[in-house]
Amino acid sequence: MKTKTRTLLLTIIASLIISGTSFAANFSPYYLVDGTSGTLSELKTKLTNTLKSNSFKILGEYNPSGNSELYVVAFTRDDLTNLSLKFENRGALGSVMKAALRQTAKGVELSFINPEYMFNAYFMNKIENQKSELIKISDEIKSALKSMGTGLSNFGGEVSEKDLQGYQYMWGMPEFTDPVELEEFSSFEEGVKVIRANLDAKKGNTIKVYEQYIPGSKIIVFGVGIPNTKVGEGHFLPIIGDKHIAAMPYEIILQGNTATILHGRFRFALYWPELTMGTFTKIMSTPGDVENVLEELTEK
Repeated sequence: MKTKTRTLLLTIIASLIISGTSFAANFSPYYLVDGTSGTLSELKTKLTNTLKSNSFKILGEYNPSGNSELYVVAFTRDDLTNLSLKFENRGALGSVMKAALRQTAKGVELSFINPEYMFNAYFMNKIENQKSELIKISDEIKSALKSMGTGLSNFGGEVSEKDLQGYQYMWGMPEFTDPVELEEFSSFEEGVKVIRANLDAKKGNTIKVYEQYIPGSKIIVFGVGIPNTKVGEGHFLPIIGDKHIAAMPYEIILQGNTATILHGRFRFALYWPELTMGTFTKIMSTPGDVENVLEELTEK
């Protein structure tokens, strides 16, 4: 290869890596922001201010498991919300991003879901139609949160782009296209009324973390915290690892008159892809437990 051609190729590759886009087709589920400093309280304030100053809207925040050393903030932006509507099959789930703070013995960790990981898993191969816009949003999220530290490092394992777009933990396990139907209502309006009332009453020992209603549509996403120590976050997070708390809270999506959730054996596997089958066996009842709790929120 001629020297000038080789130099040009290396320059292009370097620029793509710097911008957050590369030829690599493998994605990790999370980013860790390196070099953060401050107390949990200080970083909460800094995190929400950073998101707001970059035009992101804070949807809600909470402490998973009721643990004051764990904190999650859910956020979105109008361009992401509008793009999600182009994916009819529960695409609105991909309109909500999450970042997390976790107190450790060494300090406070700031992490967030890798946007491209989630986009590929939720929008599947249809992502190609909106890929440039979604990558732009992903790069802007990464740039905003990276500014709180000195750099980014990924963690949580790696899944190829192809496998993400039809993700299964193993053959025969549920996919994104295998949701659990909780309830069918007489109308969208009835569904919103019922779920909101049950969340306000904290039915099933739940916490409403956020709701993402998309104006002009009949779609609403509810982020639901389940602090219960027997069947909820207080039970499964200590087993599968709370470093991945940016995956929480769990969501109910009401689209039209039907309320559904992602199957637990898909959703837990997606955001904890490195877990062994032995560890998953320890939370064997969790997908069903979560389903039962969230089903209570749709009872009329």
